[in-house]
Amino acid sequence: MKRKHTAPSPRRRKKSNRAIWLLVAFLAVFMMVLVSAAVVKIARQHRQSGNEQESGKQTVSQTEMSPSVSQAETDQTESRRGADPSVSQETVEPSEVSQPESDPDTGGDSEQGKNLYKPAEETEKSENSFEESDTDNSAGRSAENILAGMTLEEKVYQLFIVTQEQLTGVSKVTQSGETTRESLKNKPVGGIVYFAPNLVSRGQCAEMIGNVQSYSELGLFIAVDEEGGTVARLGNNRDMGTTSFPAMGKIGDSGDAAQAYNVGYTIGTEIAELGFNLDFAPVADVNSNPANTVIGTRAFSSDPEVAAGMVAACVEGFRDSGILCSLKHFPGHGDTYADSHYGEAETLKSLEQLRECELLPFTAGIDAGAPFIMVGHITAPNIIKEPVPASLSHELITGLLREELGYTGLVITDSMMMQAITDQYSSGEAAVKAIQAGVDIILMPEDLESAVSGVLNALSAGDITEGRIDESVLRVLEAKISSGIIAG
Repeated sequence: MKRKHTAPSPRRRKKSNRAIWLLVAFLAVFMMVLVSAAVVKIARQHRQSGNEQESGKQTVSQTEMSPSVSQAETDQTESRRGADPSVSQETVEPSEVSQPESDPDTGGDSEQGKNLYKPAEETEKSENSFEESDTDNSAGRSAENILAGMTLEEKVYQLFIVTQEQLTGVSKVTQSGETTRESLKNKPVGGIVYFAPNLVSRGQCAEMIGNVQSYSELGLFIAVDEEGGTVARLGNNRDMGTTSFPAMGKIGDSGDAAQAYNVGYTIGTEIAELGFNLDFAPVADVNSNPANTVIGTRAFSSDPEVAAGMVAACVEGFRDSGILCSLKHFPGHGDTYADSHYGEAETLKSLEQLRECELLPFTAGIDAGAPFIMVGHITAPNIIKEPVPASLSHELITGLLREELGYTGLVITDSMMMQAITDQYSSGEAAVKAIQAGVDIILMPEDLESAVSGVLNALSAGDITEGRIDESVLRVLEAKISSGIIAG
């Protein structure tokens, strides 16, 4: 018998619908709780991750502030010179060094590196970096701090500027590599001077200088002879892309000191782009002897007043370009007959005659703020009691230049490879006599190691005091700091 189905009553349908809606509402609330819990969990994980990252940053920061011993030594080295020597090079075996008859402007080195030295104009400088100021005072304090951490041997090496050939024992250097790096580590000289055979092209030059600069703990004076005229290691090479100026005698003939300023400013700006920071110019000699075989139109004029005005303007041009410059050849090479490259050169003038003529351009250059003065190998029998070249004369360097003329900058010798020196003195003897006379920097001794050993032996014997060495090293460091070679 089949059961008879009857339709639910309206009351029962109403109860059934209510139950369904209650179930739906319950499920909705349950889903909202689950979603909220998930959101809270995700947020909590995100905060935890952020805290871990921040903690990681703090750990890294603390690690960077507390390097390992080897890294600390590296950082200490870099803080002394303000550079980043990150270039590795392959070593090239040195060949025999060839030495020319006069200027040692030939020599070679190893594979090119990749660090380019920041030229002078890329570092901030005061408008007049060579004049006394608060900056110079702070440079002095920093220099004293650096000096306090130097060994005696390091101090002595700072008093030499040499060719890269002399430094490395490699012939015809056009690159700076591992041989140069190791040589600078063992012989931390104060600077390097380059000649025409070293300078092939702009890129090669900048890379060579950039690498050698990066290898030095205390930074290097990077020098060149760029006077204009015939003495222009860069300007006479079209591949270098620098301005070729006429002889300074023509600039002097114009009577326009603004042209001399332009020479200094243009040369300074252009060589800075290649990494140089020191130019052995301008010539402050007076062309007072028509028979002179070495100066001639390298000098601005035969009139000392004209020469003085031109020299001062040229120094100001170099100063405004941010490049160090050097007056030369104190106390005046313009009246000599002989060339000190090939033997003794003398002036027969009295001190009073020098004051009236030869010294005027030097005085003007000093007043303009010349940071370097190069002393020539000129004998002056009517002035110097001891028969020695001016570069070895205490009477001329300390007595005349320092005390009478009031010069407080750096004193550098002319090349000590010239026969006026090598015919009479060993490298050690010449270096010792120069320092005793008041010289700060010895340029290109015939034998660097012998010269350094001679000075160290003189220190041991008491012939030179460490205080005398410190005096010159402080001047070197102050000049490097003031000009941005060492970061202040």
